[in-house]
Amino acid sequence: MSQPYQALQEKCRTLRLAETSKELPSLLREAEAKGWTYHEFIHEVLSYEMHCREKKNSEKLMKWAEFPEIVTFKDFRIEEQSAIGEKQLNVLKELSWIDEYFTLIMMGPTGVGKTFLSTALGIHAIERGYQVSFISMERLIYVLKSKEHISKSKTRYKRITSSDLIIIDDLMYVAFEPEEAHLFFQFIYEMYDKAAFILTSNKGPAEWGKFLGDQTLTTAILDRLLHRSEILSFKEDQDSIRMKYRKVLFDNQSV
Repeated sequence: MSQPYQALQEKCRTLRLAETSKELPSLLREAEAKGWTYHEFIHEVLSYEMHCREKKNSEKLMKWAEFPEIVTFKDFRIEEQSAIGEKQLNVLKELSWIDEYFTLIMMGPTGVGKTFLSTALGIHAIERGYQVSFISMERLIYVLKSKEHISKSKTRYKRITSSDLIIIDDLMYVAFEPEEAHLFFQFIYEMYDKAAFILTSNKGPAEWGKFLGDQTLTTAILDRLLHRSEILSFKEDQDSIRMKYRKVLFDNQSV
């Protein structure tokens, strides 16, 4: 590598154009071979750096989100569930509901695609530059209870509260202790009008009071979550998608 390359690379590093610094010799050779104008060369250099930064940021956001699995709409079989049609799915994909702090409540039995759809929407949002957090209700309560004295929980809490979209899986799966119910209320109160939510649950909002153990608290939580909301109901008689596509070790097995 010639000295001019090294000098330019050092200037790129000083300006924190780290990826451009690595790729600069190849970009210069391509510019000479293709006869790029100054305008074209600057455009290619800046576009390359932006692409690398966007990729790194997306990878960071994916790591922070902590999805249980990586699924996308390419794997989503809309004909196999009952909660949403093609038109409604396209509206959700536009993601304007995140900017408007909407709550999507996905209700239905286990295995019908609630977590799949919420994860696919979360990954789609990250690809569009939004920060997303995915967490089970059980884990969220643990984080809320331990964030003051466990550093990992404190970090997780900061990432959740800085997210544009918060996905809470298996909401109201088990009953709350009074302290836990109040912690959940404080969390919803803090994030109201600051983030959009996706909530998955096998119980409808009318039943949440039984799990929170305090009807006044339940009303206050629902007042905030349902202010701007859409409820997607998966049919009770819908077959489990997980069981339909389950993997086996041996042939000719039935459950």
